Amino acid sequence: MEWSIQHIARAAGTTSRALRHYGQLGLLEPSRTASNGYRYYDQDSLVRLQRILLLRELGLGLPDIADILDSRRDTASALRTHLELLIAERQRIGRQIESVQTTLRKTEDGGQLMPAEAFDGFDHTQYEEEVAQRWGRAAYQKGDRWWRSLSDEEKEAFQRQQLDIAADFGQAHRAGRAPDSDEVQAIAERHVQWLSITTTPTRDYVIGLGEMYVADPRFTANYDRHGAGTAVLVRDAIKVYAERNFSDGRSAPRH
Repeated sequence: MEWSIQHIARAAGTTSRALRHYGQLGLLEPSRTASNGYRYYDQDSLVRLQRILLLRELGLGLPDIADILDSRRDTASALRTHLELLIAERQRIGRQIESVQTTLRKTEDGGQLMPAEAFDGFDHTQYEEEVAQRWGRAAYQKGDRWWRSLSDEEKEAFQRQQLDIAADFGQAHRAGRAPDSDEVQAIAERHVQWLSITTTPTRDYVIGLGEMYVADPRFTANYDRHGAGTAVLVRDAIKVYAERNFSDGRSAPRH
């Protein structure tokens, strides 16, 4: 059985353009192309597209996805791995829901909220492989040691600082502030200083991180909850900041 590209796009919640792009990259070839140029996809294509979309949701870029799909692992084995990841993610989200419910209840009742309750399910180690792949195993291990060395109060303060910065970016976006405005650049400076707590940022690192805020739906959702388009403002603002304050791709910011 085969389905048209429009049918598959609607079922997958994507677009025909995206499917054609996957085809151009060699990620998803149609099972058949009719004489009129229409593309059709069979069951094997559906399984492959499911794997692509799962990997996209896990934050992998298309080149990395291509490497995984081209590996010699059989489809069933790969799907088992995806299933395990999804189950783990569902469990983590379940813990987050319980954490927020506890926070809401204690906020309304005036009860004492403990940090361990507030941040249950917010596990930074879930992205270990992704961080190691992007910035190296040493970078992950350094960050992990630093995080584990913090007290509950210090962890809460670190996360609160990021939330405050994101909220201020959102307020600036709603006010129509430009990325290179003094107000937004002051927030961008706070953001880079926050990054400096765990790493020594370079111009390329900061600019690349900004691009990830827009390309990775997890980061986009985190910022855009303060208003659609906030992630784009963050990306553009820290790019301007990096270009103004870092001497080259390797150096720390000038002071």
